[in-house]
Amino acid sequence: MPRFSINVIAAAVSLGISAPNAVAQSLESGFSALERGDFATAYRAMREAAAQGDARAASMMGEIFGVGPYARPSEAPSASQTATPAAPQLRPEAAVPAGRLLAPVVIRRPPPRPFAVPTRPEGLIDDMFAPVDLALAEIGRDLFFDPVLSGNKDVSCATCHHPTLASGDGVSLGLGTGAVGLGDDRSPTGPYAAAERIPRNAPALWNLGARDIRVLFHDGRVERDPSNPAAVLTPQGPLEYMALDSILATQALFPVLSHAEMAGRAGENEIATAVAQERIHGDTGAWGLLAARVDALDGYRTGFAAWRGQDAAVGIDEIANAIAAFISHEFRANDTAFDRYMREEAALSPEAGEGMRLFFGKARCAECHSGPLLSDQRFHAMGEPPIGPGKERDSHGYTRDIGRAAFTLDRSDAYAFRTPMLRNVVHSGPWGHAGAFSDLRDFLIHHMDPVKGLERYSPQAVLPQLASAVQDYGALSNRMQLGAVKKAAASTMRRYAMPALSDAEIGMILAFLDALSDPASLDGRLGAPDTLPSGLQPDR
Repeated sequence: MPRFSINVIAAAVSLGISAPNAVAQSLESGFSALERGDFATAYRAMREAAAQGDARAASMMGEIFGVGPYARPSEAPSASQTATPAAPQLRPEAAVPAGRLLAPVVIRRPPPRPFAVPTRPEGLIDDMFAPVDLALAEIGRDLFFDPVLSGNKDVSCATCHHPTLASGDGVSLGLGTGAVGLGDDRSPTGPYAAAERIPRNAPALWNLGARDIRVLFHDGRVERDPSNPAAVLTPQGPLEYMALDSILATQALFPVLSHAEMAGRAGENEIATAVAQERIHGDTGAWGLLAARVDALDGYRTGFAAWRGQDAAVGIDEIANAIAAFISHEFRANDTAFDRYMREEAALSPEAGEGMRLFFGKARCAECHSGPLLSDQRFHAMGEPPIGPGKERDSHGYTRDIGRAAFTLDRSDAYAFRTPMLRNVVHSGPWGHAGAFSDLRDFLIHHMDPVKGLERYSPQAVLPQLASAVQDYGALSNRMQLGAVKKAAASTMRRYAMPALSDAEIGMILAFLDALSDPASLDGRLGAPDTLPSGLQPDR
């Protein structure tokens, strides 16, 4: 039986006795359903009684399910925790040269919103997703699996975001170009063998076709302009000359420019050389050279011609739109037990139901993992262990990853990373922006007190063998860097302190996270193609 407080159960009994007959029947049905762990039936029954005007039933809705005007979380934040933080001091806006690679974009934003305990969970429904052109998605599937988009023609989007690996690569920090194999079996090989790890964990691709997506990448360097939602901010400045269908299509343009992921090192191929020379745009830029490669293949040219209804050279924007269409279709996950529960189609298990109450109540997870996507799409410094090569180097030479601050140039964003969405989360480990945790329970415990979590962290990353890599855990012994990560995490915790949770409560939250799994999406829809227009072999 769900662990409701004695006063809640007593209230349910008294409601059933004293209410008018029709209302009493609804309440009796609801209470019986609670005893069976049938949350969906209980929710419907009590909602029906509340709709008939019974204030006590409405109160039960707030007490048990945390919804409606009577919702009252028991662990409300203190006044000091909910006070609006002082507005950060932002630097003046800086223009980004159109041809400069990964130049930081500084934008003005309103001050962060105060943390507030939400009162109502929200599920995903079909209308929250943009429609997908399946003919374009089928072209995108070939492009997603085709190594032709990498400089050395040896790695594809699917290498790091494979359908059989929950849209990731199953490792903490992967190997891009210059390696073979999938997941932790991947290894360097060939004349251009990989010499470094990709500095961040490959993020899951679930539900990136949702209309409400505003930021992409761990640091949000591709983002809808807060002052003009129709525009997208990118490391390459405005891309209005392209006909990009979505922010997801815009994001698809950037992995091909990364030397560690897909482009390769200068001198290895014309794409890598163009990137190193900061030639990105135009026919002789990296994007134009890749588009010409695709256009030269009959299978792609005829496929795009049939789709658009006329023959023309294939553009890099069409390539990006096709890949985005495939991702939107293949990695849509909105038929989870939680979403079915929110649609009143099925019940959650008793343990998952208790975990949901904790998630949206006492544990305060939903202060960041909010809304239908279970992400506020904002950035928080949660003190994740700094492992791997890092994405930046400072004047002292050691590697680090300062997260959002590298994009905004705002110190208050140091070591902050985007709140991940949570559908299929139990399948998409390792977890964290660098994949430092291979145990999800350990990751949750770390979130309860990230400063102490950093002190007790035990290396558990999943890393493919790479003899020439820098020391993977070297930053953990660098007092200056670790201190900076702790300081940023402590600042976050002053605004948002998680309560202590028992092992049983953590187990319930894990059960709820498992209820965010969508079996159909994990099984795949289009899947990997058997052959590719380039004649290269897809990762399978």
